[in-house]
Amino acid sequence: MRKHSVFAAFGCLVLALAIGPAALVAQAEELLESRLLFPLEDWHNHGSCIVECPNGDLMVCWFHGSGERKSDDVEILGCRHTKATESWSTPFPMADTPGFPDTNCCMIIDPQERLWLLWPTIQANLWESALMKIKRSSNYQQTGQPPAWDVMDVMHVKHDGDFAATVDQKLAAYVSGLTLNSQEAGWVEHVKAQAADKLTRRLGWFTRAHPLLLDDGRMLVGLYSDGFSFSLVGITDDLGKTWRYSEPIVGGGNIQPSFARKQDGTIVAYMRDNGPPPQRVMVSESSDRGETWSQVVDHPQLPNPGAGLEVITLADGDWLCIYNDLEDGRYSLAVSLSHDEGKTWPVTRHLEIDPSHQDSFHYPSVIQAHDGTLHATYSYFVSEPDGGGKSIKYVHFTKSYVEAGDPRDFPHDRNAREKL
Repeated sequence: MRKHSVFAAFGCLVLALAIGPAALVAQAEELLESRLLFPLEDWHNHGSCIVECPNGDLMVCWFHGSGERKSDDVEILGCRHTKATESWSTPFPMADTPGFPDTNCCMIIDPQERLWLLWPTIQANLWESALMKIKRSSNYQQTGQPPAWDVMDVMHVKHDGDFAATVDQKLAAYVSGLTLNSQEAGWVEHVKAQAADKLTRRLGWFTRAHPLLLDDGRMLVGLYSDGFSFSLVGITDDLGKTWRYSEPIVGGGNIQPSFARKQDGTIVAYMRDNGPPPQRVMVSESSDRGETWSQVVDHPQLPNPGAGLEVITLADGDWLCIYNDLEDGRYSLAVSLSHDEGKTWPVTRHLEIDPSHQDSFHYPSVIQAHDGTLHATYSYFVSEPDGGGKSIKYVHFTKSYVEAGDPRDFPHDRNAREKL
């Protein structure tokens, strides 16, 4: 067992045996599985996303290569968990544009039970040159086989209305009352200039977290730009035949939106903070199904170190957020629960902590399966005396596991954790 897993199976077993057989059953019901999808390796493996297939299988995707946007060998890989055999496949190819890096992938299964893979191909080794692509498959549940893709599309981002004027207006509202230093003021002018350029505002948008499906079939795809350092939403009402785009969600570095929905229909975007301190999860709301968005604000409770996160609405109405609960560093990965639609997050349990601050557990993806249990994947970067490496980690747990909180004897000391 690796020392970094808070819920390493051996550690759970020892604790349960120490306090009795009943606790062993409860612990087994709360934490169901934790494992690496493939052995640690030197290759870069990052940015995973997980979905549950109609037959109960799980599918995970991530990008793999010798680097990120500057390495032309980066491709999208996948892995399948077959429910019938309770086994994980070896990784298989999902998408590869020869000679170009393919990165930040995400997936969703639509109402017609088709699997969607969404990702950007980086045209010129800069994030600002990203071109969004989509694959769809109706034949993706074959044991031991990668999806057979029916179609591949390019998502061309073309804004309705006067994009530059909207950006100017929203930037002015966001910085109103703030005292900007020279660097921040320069960023504002840079963004305005980019918004006025037709090519710049049409390239460089790409995905990170799961899209959101509304009850009427509308799909919202969260997009962001590292060039603009803010977000917007791709909207389709006909499952990808046509697209349009929301007004920009403009703030001070709000990127990689993930969505939850309130009971009154309001959609809330939780976003990574790529701006200046204080580092907080950044939030915006839409009351018109993703068309327009409120002014971006910092969440008062949730820190963010400039790292991806996901928020989901659970079947019982509670919200769950999986994130790095720090303002600096990715060595702590937490799951928190909200009972009031994101106003407060009183319940937290850590999936990973490295007290040495050397290792990273980040870019999480999470779903609630049809049986009510939770499945998460995340990038797992560790340093070891023998070299360490990178993998994608998978965790299967329950809401009650999170509600139990960190155990009192949680081994925060690194030396103690190495014994697990």
